[in-house]
Amino acid sequence: MSEIQTIEHVADAVDATMTYTLHRLERLAYQMAAMGDDEDSPDYQAWYIDHQVTIHDMRSAPSNPSLDREGFILCQTKSAVSDFYDSDEVNAVYNPEVERLVKQETGAEKVLVFDHTIRIASDEKRRERKVRETVKLAHNDYTKKSGPQRVRDLLEPNEANQCLQNRFAFYNLWRPINGPVLSAPLAICDARSVAPEDWVVCDLVYEDRIGEIYNLAFNPEHRWYYFPRMTDDEVLLFKCYDSLDDGRARFTPHSAFDDPTTPLGAAPRESIETRVVAFFAPDM
Repeated sequence: MSEIQTIEHVADAVDATMTYTLHRLERLAYQMAAMGDDEDSPDYQAWYIDHQVTIHDMRSAPSNPSLDREGFILCQTKSAVSDFYDSDEVNAVYNPEVERLVKQETGAEKVLVFDHTIRIASDEKRRERKVRETVKLAHNDYTKKSGPQRVRDLLEPNEANQCLQNRFAFYNLWRPINGPVLSAPLAICDARSVAPEDWVVCDLVYEDRIGEIYNLAFNPEHRWYYFPRMTDDEVLLFKCYDSLDDGRARFTPHSAFDDPTTPLGAAPRESIETRVVAFFAPDM
């Protein structure tokens, strides 16, 4: 066992830099880069501002979080996938695992897996593998507008119209694939600590469509958490959109960050995030 793997995490919280987005008159639009290319153009930097925040160790918290309260949970679940870089194996083996897990944790009637993204915190390896870079920017994957629109994008019109009549929600499942995660871990913001005026609407410009996300403006009331040293047998499940606006968590900001406790020489983080939409029975 290497020296890095024997180091124990002892801090209940860390102070780290979180990158937020400024409110400006114009609208920020991201041109989506090809896999493996650099994504964060220098043109975007004028929108960003860094703040020091405290990120609490959720493993030390007195109670467990909830998907409908804080917006996230940690799941202990092994995968039978042997190579997450093999898209055929991921689709054949991992998709059913994800569907079962989301149904189990949410009570959804139907779950549709529609996207996998591998991210590596190493420019050299990312370009070699042609995958995405880690995102060190506080954001949420959907907005009030883009949640329903994504359902329409994914389903045939008749099915989409029917599904939009009942509750639906988008979730992200974040799993290390070369753990434990010692660098660039994922921080999650308690959904209850975000005010409506904290959201900054941004466009994602693809070749065939334009999506919409929320970036996050700074608010000192934000409460940030993470699960240190996540392993390959752990999944961070968090909600990015809920069609119901009834007091439960609807949007959950998240961001990678530079952990000041990262050991010297730690391996770059490798992870897979899976996006799903869950459809619920009328009484849910």
